[in-house]
Parts: sequence; structure tokens; C-alpha cells
Amino acid sequence: MRFAWLCSHESHQPETLLAQAVRAEAAGFDMVTGADHFHPWVDDDGAASFVWSWLGAVAHATERVELATSVACPLFRYHPAIIAQAAATVDRLSGGRFRLGVGTGENINEGPLGLPFPDYAERIARMDEAVDLLARLLAGEEVTSDGPHYRADHARLYSPPLGEVPIWMAAAGPKSAAFAGARADGLITSVKDPAESHARVLGPYREAAAARGASTTVMATRWCVLAADEEEAWQALRPMRGLRAPGRLEAVDPAVLRQRADAMGRAAVLERFTVVPDLEALAEAYRPLVTDVDADIVAVQVLAADVDAALDSIGREVLPHLRALGDAAG
Repeated sequence: MRFAWLCSHESHQPETLLAQAVRAEAAGFDMVTGADHFHPWVDDDGAASFVWSWLGAVAHATERVELATSVACPLFRYHPAIIAQAAATVDRLSGGRFRLGVGTGENINEGPLGLPFPDYAERIARMDEAVDLLARLLAGEEVTSDGPHYRADHARLYSPPLGEVPIWMAAAGPKSAAFAGARADGLITSVKDPAESHARVLGPYREAAAARGASTTVMATRWCVLAADEEEAWQALRPMRGLRAPGRLEAVDPAVLRQRADAMGRAAVLERFTVVPDLEALAEAYRPLVTDVDADIVAVQVLAADVDAALDSIGREVLPHLRALGDAAG
């Protein structure tokens, strides 16, 4: 079992996250991840740097950790071939350490550019076409296609990846999970209740993968807030408080999500996250992802007032405990 550390691009500026990625490698994590956002979740305390530039810097500054997008949307503001080119470049710069996580997106990253954000049926149809283009280009093919959403005319990556770049699909429900099993190389899913995740996501994903005789890879994620009291928790959560606001998928302006989150009140926002007071409780929050989900990768996504101190402490005290649980689980 491998463990990933999420570098929150919606919370911190890229130079801070670059140092954080190096710190995560030193702390013993196996992977660092980042999301590809154009806008953050709130306008007053957020950030939204270009994850692909950051990944290139992380590739140069680290030696061992795998790198992954968690996640990028290859459907609207990028042609899938551009995502393939970006993925191949990061793979080369990192010596073959890159994994491509993709998802169907949110309007907060597409709408600001004047792009449409259609319903799920169209988004998953686009993803079907995009995954095909991504896989063929990353495999070294020259691609000509005239699909309903994307065209390619003798497209080819002349700086191809060093090896295989797996495509992992984010899913929160059975339709996307089954798609991931049928079309992608792996699954990324947020887990709060393992039983619910098995029923809604992991089961459909594994069934679809088995139907085509494919192996499976699961990255299980969970947001936690590490704080001694409510005030500290709120300060740690401020850049991400719009993530749980109503209308998250459709909003364009992070100011709107900030207003909606603040109208909910602190208690209502905090109860939508896992808030833990100490490292022992943090380890317990991630224990089910290690022991009950049969994940290949567990992504630790922690918000804290002092992220550097939290990261160092997690590396010393939580990560070895979780690894031991993973080893015992087989």
C-alpha cells in the first residue's frame, strides 16, 4: 500500500506547495498530488496556480515520490491531446513517476473562460472520447479522429512518456465508477463511509473492470481538518470552505461559494468535514481507508493552521502506524 499527500492548490500558492511537496517526500510519503483548478473555492483566502507548471518544478525538486493530478479535467478548456502532452512532459521530467488522474470537472474551472458546462450525460460522453485519445497518444500512436467532440489530424507526441502513464478516473457515484472500471486504469474516490463506498463506487468499479479482465488500482481519499478547537478548525478550513457549499459544481464565481458557505455558519460547514483534535484521531480517521477499502493508495488530505508542522508530525507518527495497518491487512 502506498500513501499520497495532497498539496492543496486551492489553499496555498505554488511556491509554498513546491516546498511542501519536497517536505512530503522527506516525511516518507510515496506520492504527491495536486488538483488542476482555474478558480479556487473561495475568493478571499484561496489560491489557484497552474498545476502543470508546478508538477514540472516538483519533478525537478524531488527524487522518489510519484506525482499525480487529483484531478484534471480534459474535456473543455483543454483538448485531450494537450493533457496527453502535459502528462508525457511531466513523466519525462520526473523519470517516469507521473500518473494522470482525470474527472468530469466543475463549472468553476470552465465557466470563467466562457466555456459550457453541460449535464453529466454529455460530460461522460466527452470523457469516453477523451480517454481514448489520451490512451492512444500516451501509448505512442499517431492519431487521426473525427469524433463528435474532438478532432485530431495525425496528432502524435514527439516527446512521449518514458513508460506507461496510467489514467485514473475520479468517481463519486456508480455511473462514473462503472465507467472507470470499463475504460480507465484506476479509480480515485473519496471515502467517508466504507460500506457506502463499496456499494456505490468500489463495487461497480471492480465489477466493470472484471468484466473486461482488467486489473484495478484504487486511490482512496479523505479530507480531514486537524485542529484543537473550532476556531482553529475554521481558520484551517477557510480556503476550502466553499467546497461544501450548495451549488459547488455549477458555480463560476468563488465569491458566490464563499457567501453561501458563510451563510451556512461555521458549525454547518465544519460538520461536512472530518475534524480531528490530534494525531491519534487523525490516524483513526484514515484507518478504514487502509483496512476496509482494499485501496492501493491512501491519499492523506489534511487542512491545518500550520501545514508544515502537521505534515512533519504525520510523517513521524501517523504514517508508520498506517503502513503497519496496511501490512497487517495484507
